[in-house]
Amino acid sequence: MTLHLVNRSPYQSDALNACLRLAAPGAAVLLIEDAVVAAVAGSMAAQRLKSQGVDLRLYVLEADVRARGLSDKLMDGIACIDDAGFVALVVAHDKTVSWS
Repeated sequence: MTLHLVNRSPYQSDALNACLRLAAPGAAVLLIEDAVVAAVAGSMAAQRLKSQGVDLRLYVLEADVRARGLSDKLMDGIACIDDAGFVALVVAHDKTVSWS
């Protein structure tokens, strides 16, 4: 299975949309850096994640969420992981694709 890394804000790049269109069911999507804003509950990007990412495992990197002051604003159904969790995801997947 594939791990997809998205690091660009959905408000500045089409990387998240492209990722969601091409990710196979069961794949993991990890939002890092500015892409974590896509996980803010009630945002247009979060609605897209819920509708298009229904068959995906969704994650955000905790340090990037905290750095942007979004810890208490995340949508339901997304897992917040630390750096060790990031490494574990990379190790657990056959391929890693970066979207930027």
